[in-house]
Amino acid sequence: MIRQHSRILISAALVAAAGWLAPPPAGAQELPRTADGHPDIQGIWVNFDRTPLEVPTDEDPGRIAALRQWFPGLEVTPEGLRGLTGPNPGGLASFLGEGDGEGHSSKRSALRRSLVVDPPSGRVPVLPEAERQKQLNLIHLTDSYTYHTPWERCITRGVPGGMFPAGYNNSYRILQTADYVVFLYEMIHEPRIIPLDGSPHAPASIRLWNGDSRGRWEGDTLVVEVANYRAEQVGTIATSITSTATLKSIPQGAGMRVVERFTPVEPGRLRYDVTVEDPEVYSAPWTVSMPLHRDDEYDMYEYACHEGNYGLANSLSGARAKGE
Repeated sequence: MIRQHSRILISAALVAAAGWLAPPPAGAQELPRTADGHPDIQGIWVNFDRTPLEVPTDEDPGRIAALRQWFPGLEVTPEGLRGLTGPNPGGLASFLGEGDGEGHSSKRSALRRSLVVDPPSGRVPVLPEAERQKQLNLIHLTDSYTYHTPWERCITRGVPGGMFPAGYNNSYRILQTADYVVFLYEMIHEPRIIPLDGSPHAPASIRLWNGDSRGRWEGDTLVVEVANYRAEQVGTIATSITSTATLKSIPQGAGMRVVERFTPVEPGRLRYDVTVEDPEVYSAPWTVSMPLHRDDEYDMYEYACHEGNYGLANSLSGARAKGE
């Protein structure tokens, strides 16, 4: 049933995607530029997007079965993953624009087939052993903090995980000079400083949660290459239970490499493309493409989450009290 409905959605989604992927028409407004001639991408950007990471298939209910133990409302539908809707009109569903409310931001992306655009199937090519490790991480979620994603531990949402849509706090402030680009993620209130000076990556012995980023301009596209990731039992690629639930708690290897591309499509709109390669986890590289919209009226609030807070400790102790 999911597969049949997906075929219908694919046609509609491709039409919608063509609208934002297409180049601007002739005579379109010129891009703002900095003094050194590069596109000026400074400002607050949002990605309120309900498009699922992967094209839904009949395999997905089984893939999220362990996750549904902790989030019973989560389900896979022909339109993708759902689980945040509910009767509370002032809750998260309203905030996302999924309920009766207007949502927090008017800058919303059209629903598309999937965030994954390559492979053409719209599916992430996860190796069987990595899928098994992901399932074990979810099954043992309340056994130890080590089975939780670094987001739940208030460390980071990762790169590129921090760019993928989540249930809330989907904004980024970009600052830019000739030598650096800085991303301030609203989620976890995390800064990311990217050198543009052509310097090499840090030595391979230095391993970081978010990897080591180095950027450059290729025409009007900001290209960022990321290496030197930590090998983790629970990685940073997918942390939320919204768009990326089918990949939540996937591990990551030390050989993971990421290439991001930020391309201005027109004033106020960026296309974000990211390719992930990790031979220990995926059988081939895979690519996500999604729009970012500038929203100068969006208010970025402090995300008061820090490593060692009581939320995770309470979750683990509560599970023990229930005998889980």
